[in-house]
Amino acid sequence: MTDLYLVRHGETVDNANKIMQGQTQGELNTKGIEQARTVAKNLKSEHFDAIVSSDLKRSFDTASIIAEPHGLTVITTPLLRERDWGGFTGRYIPDLKDEPWPDDIESLDALKSRALEFLNFIRTTFPNQKVLAVGHGIINKAIQAVYYGKPMNEILKMDNAEVRLLHI
Repeated sequence: MTDLYLVRHGETVDNANKIMQGQTQGELNTKGIEQARTVAKNLKSEHFDAIVSSDLKRSFDTASIIAEPHGLTVITTPLLRERDWGGFTGRYIPDLKDEPWPDDIESLDALKSRALEFLNFIRTTFPNQKVLAVGHGIINKAIQAVYYGKPMNEILKMDNAEVRLLHI
């Protein structure tokens, strides 16, 4: 059994400004950097065999801060990228409430398929190891939905820099 420490990246400039980031790179703000440092401090005595991250900057930067005390190189994968919000990307989130969804948003089925592919990647690449993975709010929710066999709306939202442990 592999222990998967699933982490959401630290707060970004766009999170604070309520901008839909989707698959844009994103930039940690001062609070997000401090959040990542807190996770690093809280987990520095844990042994990790690998640290994996989304290939988007906000997650990679968070993972790099967490990896520092462990001397590990961050492995990136596009499987951990945030949901592609298509035409909603870059928009102010409160303005989207009553708008019809564009056709170019990644479907929940595609998102959950990617989440399953990620879980299988972790299981096969790191069997019986301890892995920390830094992703994003919606993909992390999809990973947990697949893991628990629940609808996504039954999975609680992860806060920035929150850590959840899955035994896969």
